[in-house]
Order: sequence, then C-alpha cells, then structure tokens
Amino acid sequence: MEKDRQARDRLIMGRLIDALPEAVIVIGAADRVIAVNAPARNLFPALRPDDLLARSLRAPDVLDAVKRVRASGAPERVTWLERVPVERFFELSAAPMEEPQCEPAMILTLRDLSEARRVERMRVDFVANASHELRTPLASLLGFVETLQGPAREDKEARARFLSIMREQAQRMARLVDDLLSLSRIEQNLHLRPRAPVDIVAILRHIADTLAPMATDNDVVLKLDVPANALVTGDRDELLRLAENLVENAIKYGASDPRSVNRQVEITLAAETHQCVLSVRDHGHGIAPEHLPRLTERFYRVDAGQSRAKGGTGLGLAIVKHIVARHCGRLGIESKLGEGATFRVVLPLHEN
Repeated sequence: MEKDRQARDRLIMGRLIDALPEAVIVIGAADRVIAVNAPARNLFPALRPDDLLARSLRAPDVLDAVKRVRASGAPERVTWLERVPVERFFELSAAPMEEPQCEPAMILTLRDLSEARRVERMRVDFVANASHELRTPLASLLGFVETLQGPAREDKEARARFLSIMREQAQRMARLVDDLLSLSRIEQNLHLRPRAPVDIVAILRHIADTLAPMATDNDVVLKLDVPANALVTGDRDELLRLAENLVENAIKYGASDPRSVNRQVEITLAAETHQCVLSVRDHGHGIAPEHLPRLTERFYRVDAGQSRAKGGTGLGLAIVKHIVARHCGRLGIESKLGEGATFRVVLPLHEN
C-alpha cells in the first residue's frame, strides 16, 4: 500500500511540475530524483528518476546548497557556472517540501541566465568600445586646438596641416555617431517586418554608380551581374545601407589589398522561386577562419589599424546583420586565405 501511495504521489507531482514553464527537479530524502519536468530534461538530459542527484548534476555549489537547505529548512538561492560542453550560467532556488502525507522532498527550480548574461556582457563591451572609439579622436582634436592656441598660433603651415587632421577626426566621429544611430534605429524596429516592395536591382545599380569613384581611386573594377528587376519585401533605405556596406567593405579591405592580383569586386544577384541571393565577392587576401564567426560583432575588426585608417567604424557588418534579420533573411560569409571573400545575403521575394 505504501509503495502504491508513493507511486501515485510521484505521478501527481510529475504532472504538476510538467505544467510549469521553468525547469524543475524534485528530489527525495536521499537526494534521489523523484520527478523532472521537460524544461529540466532539456537542460540536463542525464537526469533520470531514482538516480542520485550528484550522479546526474555535477555541480558542487548546487549539492552544497541542497545540504544547507536540508539542515536549516530554509529556502536558498545559488548560482553556478557550467563550462562544458558550452559555457552556461544558472540560478537555482532550493526549497523544502513539508507535507505530512508525502515523503520528504525538495523542489529545485532552475533558470538559465546564459542569454541574459551574454546580453549584459555585450552591453558593457559596447559602451566600453564606443567610449574608446570616441575618446581617441576627441583627445586628438583637443590636442590640436591647444597647439593652435599656443605654439602654432602664428604658424600658417602648421595651422593648415592641423586643421586638415582635425577635419578627418571630426568626420570619423560623425561616421561613428551616424552608425550608432543607424544601429539603434534598426534594433528598435527589429520586430517589425517591412511590407513594401523594393526593386533590389535598382538599389544595386545605384550603389555601383555611387561607389564607382571610390573603386577608381582604389584601382578596383566593379562588375555587376543582375537580372532586369527583382522585387523583395523590404525597407529601401535599409537595403541601400546593406548593399553599400558590403560593396564598400569589398573595395576597401578586399580588392584594394596590395596582395590582390585580381582587383575585381563582383556583385551578383540570382532570383529563385521565393527568394533572391545577393553575393558580393572580392579576390583579396581573404579572412582567416578564426575571424569569420566574429565579423558581425560590433567594433570587431580583423585589422583595427587598417580599418581606422580607411575610415571604418567597426559597425558596418553589425548593421548588415541586423538589417538581414529584420528582413527575415540569411547572411553567409565564406573566405579562404589567398582566395578572397564572399558575402552572401538571402532575401525573400515580394509576393503580391
């Protein structure tokens, strides 16, 4: 009879915790698992009823908290970091269950804080990087202003040279602020999918014409291979920014690389049944494999000195990534050292 009652209690408890959205584990007096709901099984597939908690959940901080709760009878909250197979950060709440008709038990509620911690870390890094990017040109401007007000007050040649540098630094700050504002606007509208039909071919032709002088200055040839027209569902200004960033990057950092033999940038568009594929390819030195996963991070640069020297803010590909996400598209980057790089964007075609 006692075993039947315990089995019935465990069945009811299992059904109750299965209805909870957060990961929940119930353990008995001997620290054996009584019940596990689906979210907890997703987090820890090794957890099984009747197994010892220590065998399935190798987290000393959690096991110590369980012992303290058993000794004091008071709920406790603890956090721990799991480093393998991937880094995850958890918060666990342990509370005793005291029910005269049931076996002694304890409820462990888990929250996966990994994403929240990652976002917070990104925010801190973003503020630090933005501050650094602005501090450098500001310090340069202040230094030149002090020089012009002092030793170089009457030196016309120095004044002309310093004013030219000050103009470059001011333009660098203006580009950074413009990119930060663009990124902020895109993020604010990230959940709002554009609905208007946009001719992506017209955009690509416009960008090719606009960036032709830059290509000529860098001894780069733009090659455009597009159909007569192709309508995508999107925001025209954002798609202009997307194409401009990709083609400009290919000119500045790919085709114009001194090591490049083929100084072409190929812009192609292939229209398929329900989608179109935009590819921007250069034949430069290429990008090392370890950099590829991080290229779309804010302020991440393969070569920080080269990027700043060419007026880059480190936000161009982050903007591209967010625009692609808002348009329900996909961004792919392929590159091998010595063979250049291809940036490929897949966008849904407009359907009437």
